[in-house]
Amino acid sequence: MRCMTCALHNLTAHQLLAAYADGSLCPVEVTQDVLAHIERWELHLHATWLLRPEAALAQARESETRWRKGQPLGPLDGVPITLKDNIATAGDPLPLGTRAVPLLPSRADAPPAARLREAGAVLVSKTTMPDYGMLSSGLSSFHPLSRNPWDLALTPGGSSAGAGAAAAAGYGPLHLGTDIGGSIRLPAAWCGVVGFKPSLGRVPIDPPYMGRAAGPMTRTVADAALIMQVLAQPDARDSMALPPQVIDWASVWQQEDQHLSRLRGLKIGLLLDAGCGLAVEPAIHAAVAQAAHLFEAHGAVVKPITPWMTPGLLSGLDHFWRMRSLLDLDALPPEQRHAVLPVIRTWAESARGMSGADVFRAYSATHATRVATQQALRGLDYVISPVSPNTPAQAEWPSPTNDPLRGLEHIGFTVPFNMGEQPAISINCAAMPSPATPGAVLPIGLQIAGQRFDDLGVLELARAFEQIRGPQPPWPAPPAQAAENTRAP
Repeated sequence: MRCMTCALHNLTAHQLLAAYADGSLCPVEVTQDVLAHIERWELHLHATWLLRPEAALAQARESETRWRKGQPLGPLDGVPITLKDNIATAGDPLPLGTRAVPLLPSRADAPPAARLREAGAVLVSKTTMPDYGMLSSGLSSFHPLSRNPWDLALTPGGSSAGAGAAAAAGYGPLHLGTDIGGSIRLPAAWCGVVGFKPSLGRVPIDPPYMGRAAGPMTRTVADAALIMQVLAQPDARDSMALPPQVIDWASVWQQEDQHLSRLRGLKIGLLLDAGCGLAVEPAIHAAVAQAAHLFEAHGAVVKPITPWMTPGLLSGLDHFWRMRSLLDLDALPPEQRHAVLPVIRTWAESARGMSGADVFRAYSATHATRVATQQALRGLDYVISPVSPNTPAQAEWPSPTNDPLRGLEHIGFTVPFNMGEQPAISINCAAMPSPATPGAVLPIGLQIAGQRFDDLGVLELARAFEQIRGPQPPWPAPPAQAAENTRAP
């Protein structure tokens, strides 16, 4: 049912679709409200790129005509959505967050964009990312600095920086990011939203790459499942795509009364130490431990597990990506190479002295991480953990350490599920005072990971957690309107 007291930009995709169907709302008025809300926020957040109100309204008018005829184009007709900068849309440039890339029009929609257009979604804007997606922040040589709506002094995370900020700030209900080491889940955790990284190949992408996935960033698990039924459609351009499979995504919102009963007897591993990188901050440790107690109280069998990531594995992944980035940078003309953020150039240049044997050993960490992750999940249904060991860093910092050679020390909980190809989701589990700004609160993300291909199970478990976690803090509002903000439990 539509929430009659909510601003239109705060309505979920499910609420919007129900209102379109019964005629109590139309896509044009919703898109107008979302655009007005973006205008109030964007001066502070800088979460968007290619924000084109007239184009969005034209799509909304077409959707409104279809709804009036009772002929919606697809399951997302008229629902506002944003796409990350690196998801190609036909005719638009693909800057990848950096000034080093020529702004040439893309020849076609990438698979996720194509599926969303076919479903009738209204593309309101693209969202920002750091150079080449290689930072966990909103720092970019192309886009203005993106900030966290919970505390503007802090980063929203990255590399799906603008998507995380937009979802938390209410730039409509649906946002799409990408993730190769945590780039959906980290900003989702630091912005207090749902961020789902599907099994590798569940959502076809172009170009495909080892560990890289596209997935939704939303305010509710039900909305994430709704968009998954659109995204998880075949596309021959992805050589790593999974075979088409009938998945009952609707069970996430249609069988809510069964989710809690399914907790009984589930075997859940509790991982509170990543085994590498930064130590877990006490408030995050306590929040995840409390989430484990909630699962136990509803019949799950929660078992503490030992970490399987090691400093050597994380270092191997880091150095392999350094060499990959160095080769990419060396392929650029000098003026373009110098346009890339200095922190990324410093990080990549550190690989120049690597030998062939060094590169092979670094690359081998990807497979070793995959094997270790699969072994760690044996005998378990799911693993819960922090998403990040730390709260968000200063907005201007490229990473939580602010050190180009220690830029990946916060991804020990997220990256194994990229290399292992398992589905994993971030969902808010608690809040804490911001250490940066008096009076501000920060969300704390819980990660739920499952066995390969169990995307539906991860979403269902996350929906169950939504039901037991208790009331949540109000969503952030533009600084001048903070007193007017409300959020449903």
